[in-house]
Amino acid sequence: MHRCATFVVFLVLGIAIQLSNGTEVNVKDKDNNVCLYAKLMVNFRVSYEVAVNEILTAEFELPASVASDGSTCDNTSSTLKLNFGEGHSWSVNFTTEGKLYHIDTITFSYNLSDASIFPNSTLTETTTIYVKPQIKDVGVDTCYSCKSEDTYETDLVRQTLWNVLIQAFVINNSTSENITPCAADVLPTTPAALTTTTDSTTTDAPVTDSTTTDAPVTNSTTTDAPVTNSTTTDAPVTNSTTTDAPVTNSTTTDAPVTNSTTTDAPVTNSTTTDAPVTNSTTTDAPPTNSTTTAPPPPTPTPTPTLPAPTTGKYMLQPDVNSTACLLADFGLRFKIKDEEMNFEPNGTAVTGKCEVNSSELVLTSSTVTIKFTFTNDTKKFRLHALNVTGKTSSGVAFSVANTNLSLWEAAVGSSYMCNKEQNYTISADLSIYTFELRVQPLAVKKGIFSTAEDCQADGDSFLVPIAVGVSLLVLILIVLLAYFIGRKRNMTLGYESF
Repeated sequence: MHRCATFVVFLVLGIAIQLSNGTEVNVKDKDNNVCLYAKLMVNFRVSYEVAVNEILTAEFELPASVASDGSTCDNTSSTLKLNFGEGHSWSVNFTTEGKLYHIDTITFSYNLSDASIFPNSTLTETTTIYVKPQIKDVGVDTCYSCKSEDTYETDLVRQTLWNVLIQAFVINNSTSENITPCAADVLPTTPAALTTTTDSTTTDAPVTDSTTTDAPVTNSTTTDAPVTNSTTTDAPVTNSTTTDAPVTNSTTTDAPVTNSTTTDAPVTNSTTTDAPVTNSTTTDAPPTNSTTTAPPPPTPTPTPTLPAPTTGKYMLQPDVNSTACLLADFGLRFKIKDEEMNFEPNGTAVTGKCEVNSSELVLTSSTVTIKFTFTNDTKKFRLHALNVTGKTSSGVAFSVANTNLSLWEAAVGSSYMCNKEQNYTISADLSIYTFELRVQPLAVKKGIFSTAEDCQADGDSFLVPIAVGVSLLVLILIVLLAYFIGRKRNMTLGYESF
């Protein structure tokens, strides 16, 4: 596989950019072709609680050895998901826009029960944070490169990326030789001031008597102000051509600069959102509900059926003085592999955002965080993505996302309703069940639901009584017709006998 041409281009410019050792991953599609390539370094700094009002900070790096289970690729989106340690994961979602692509969301999940990283933590849950980076307009047939540090910070977590080299949409099983550098790597360099002296900038040791002593140095005009007496013989001339900007040929600066456009300070482009979009489709795990032809095992002890979940009523407001911009009522149940659990609305925190053509609803309980992402496509809204992270009742941590859904579709300006229990398969490991569902993510007026469009299941529920009614009507007509035909025949026979 070809390396991205960033190495060749920058070496031609005289800049050494070879990446140091980091995490390198090749994601392959179902045909075993490379569809996503990444090499990068990530540093995490996480604050966590060890006692009441006592906080410690853990700092660790993304290890070189990771598992890419959950990484996916298709023509319009791809997900890089890196799993490491005891239940930690870091993922990036990419989406194409024509011939360009951008990063939607960076998702970081960390397991506080991992004592090797979080010793004495009072919490043992898995926490997930989302950030939305400003990485966009990357050519589909190019590699994205950023040697400079890029830091994203939330209340408890700071992530720093550097030495990044990613191609999210690899074509023909080979990485591109073209590159899209990050903004920090292409910041314009301050022009170096011209100098007319030819001998004063080549000394490795202080020059004491090698310059003229009587005549002022009038040609060393390489500083902000002209230096006129800088060549006295008693004082060594060590750095007479240093300017506020880096000088390209000076050998006596604090650090040698050789046309490098890297910056010492990390460029922070963090624009954290209330919650992501996660956008990853975890299809790596083998399906657990697939049918099998093996002989049935002995009948297990029946598992008690869960009661119907409590219906939660959720409302999202842009601010305290505004009416609702998103409404949702439903009861929710999860099935994680073979374990079912009801979502408890009591004590659930409701966050998210409303935009013109999209909205997000984030529900956070003590055990589960759910993010619903709705989009407006051709005057209809739909549930486009679902991200679920949490811990089962048995203590097993999980994180599942699907960014290619088309559920709960209705016209913008109306609501979607489905009273009957519905089952949706989100991934091989996760299914959700909804009860008494009604949702309106866009165009809410006066803070109340608009006219509802019933789901297909509710429509089907009316077909049975309608079919029965039609059948009874046809049967009555047949009986009446038979009656009149029989009566007429009897009357005819009566006339003939008379």
